[in-house]
Amino acid sequence: MKLDRPSIHCFAFLILLASLFSASSAFAGPPLLCHTFDIGNAKSLPWISHDWNLTGKETYDLNNLIADTIAILDADSTVLVHMETLRRASLYAQLDPHFAKHLLIKLMARSDAASLNTTTAALASFDLGYFAETLRQFQWIHKDAPNPAQGLDGYALVKKAAQARVNDPQMEFAAAIIALNVANSESQEHAQKAIAGAKNDFLLAKNLSARFRDAQSETMAEMISGIPSVKVAHQ
Repeated sequence: MKLDRPSIHCFAFLILLASLFSASSAFAGPPLLCHTFDIGNAKSLPWISHDWNLTGKETYDLNNLIADTIAILDADSTVLVHMETLRRASLYAQLDPHFAKHLLIKLMARSDAASLNTTTAALASFDLGYFAETLRQFQWIHKDAPNPAQGLDGYALVKKAAQARVNDPQMEFAAAIIALNVANSESQEHAQKAIAGAKNDFLLAKNLSARFRDAQSETMAEMISGIPSVKVAHQ
């Protein structure tokens, strides 16, 4: 199945989404979907847009979505690569709910299998939780859209994964973004760990310094920490 139409218009829902957050965290759209994460030259799903939106000119065959997504997740342990890959997968999958459901099932089975292997369990749990959260955030825009992850606490899975992978600031970054809709104190705790860890992680520092939407919007570090003009150091 090939794409033949663009996806949703994210920025049109500013007022709706802003009402869900404090004034310091008024987004132009769901942050797990509307913000592109910088993964450098790492491999991910094909993407020809410069931002969140599908252009309608994609030729990617959705029949390859599940296998391609899992292959990328298995091949690269970089959390930011997982975040961007699952973001793209979520947007592609919304064109046909069948793919979202079956990718979720695949991630569930992968997480269950990984639970027997402590070296991969945390990342597999993260992937399941993160994908569940992207599906939930899609419903902020389309309330009637089917959500196969309904009832699954994605944040709890991501938080547990972050606790298991001590000293993984990229995972703390992901948890901080999700926690903005859970509890401000928890988001700030994750944010502090992410910002501190960015001193030794150039790619994370680059993502934290990036603007969420445009030159006038908050940086990602400012957004997750709630601190204006917070500086991200890198050594």
